[in-house]
Amino acid sequence: MRVMNKLLKNKLAVFGGVLIIITILIAVLGYLIMPDQSPNANEMHLEISTLPPGSEVSFLKIENGKSSTNDNFFYKWINGQESKYDYVPILEDSSKANVSQGGIIKRTYWLGTDRYGRDVLSRMILGTRVSLSVGLVSVIISMLVGVFLGAVAGYYGGKWDALISWLINVIWSLPSLLLVIAISFALGKGFWQVFIAIGLSMWVEVARLVRGQVMSLKEVEYVEAAKALGYHEFRIIFRHILPNILGPLLVMASANFASAILLEAGLSFLGFGAQPPVPTWGGMVKEHYGYIIMDAAYLAMIPGLAIMMLVYAFNIFSSGIRDAFDQKN
Repeated sequence: MRVMNKLLKNKLAVFGGVLIIITILIAVLGYLIMPDQSPNANEMHLEISTLPPGSEVSFLKIENGKSSTNDNFFYKWINGQESKYDYVPILEDSSKANVSQGGIIKRTYWLGTDRYGRDVLSRMILGTRVSLSVGLVSVIISMLVGVFLGAVAGYYGGKWDALISWLINVIWSLPSLLLVIAISFALGKGFWQVFIAIGLSMWVEVARLVRGQVMSLKEVEYVEAAKALGYHEFRIIFRHILPNILGPLLVMASANFASAILLEAGLSFLGFGAQPPVPTWGGMVKEHYGYIIMDAAYLAMIPGLAIMMLVYAFNIFSSGIRDAFDQKN
């Protein structure tokens, strides 16, 4: 309760937490709030490519004869659904089109369209799922591996500590992005391979933290009492030591979440992340960075700002958690 009260008094951390919650809600709702509900928001209209934000376009709505592949709500929520209609842009004098006439609709592209005529807003919304999913799965993998190896090294010491410390130092000496690319090459390009590659590159920081914390706590009185009572070593580690380092672990998890989002964006920019047509923020920057020197710089700036704001939110939130758990404040 004391930790929560201190966290709520930190306005910057609260702002970061609110921004994270809003992003999570957007990612969870996904297709339900997207203007383009086709799979991967991949409905293309090359005739209306690179429209500026706020543009309105009239479309002729034509039934294409395709039956719905799956009308299940949860399927559409997770995967989207192909439309039963084809939409043909009315380019000439579209502002004077009779919207009340059957078969003619008007769409507003609030964030404009990309080079392929796809709705940028829809792809940005779906991109939040990729960024948050990568962060979540990567943090879970890094925590499981790092906590286990760090606890073993810190508690048992000796040869186990020497072996794990050597492995940590080897992995630590490699640049994170190069390590992730190497793991991606070994696992192959794909959505889940990115999750695993990033998670396996981030466990060393967790292991170093847990190792040091366990080494400092394994000699305290309540741990010695647990040993005297004959408790199993794993019970002592996971029920008596690790719960007392929960604060630093939460800070590390939040910081790693931000790092995972940046790594995923970098991988997507280099072409090693989730493959097209899956929308990712890093991939959107890659597709349109050439437009920065043209009159459509927003195509690269919008996903770039989204990456920056989400990483900033996690960083200030992790700082708030660290300050809340600090006994000196």
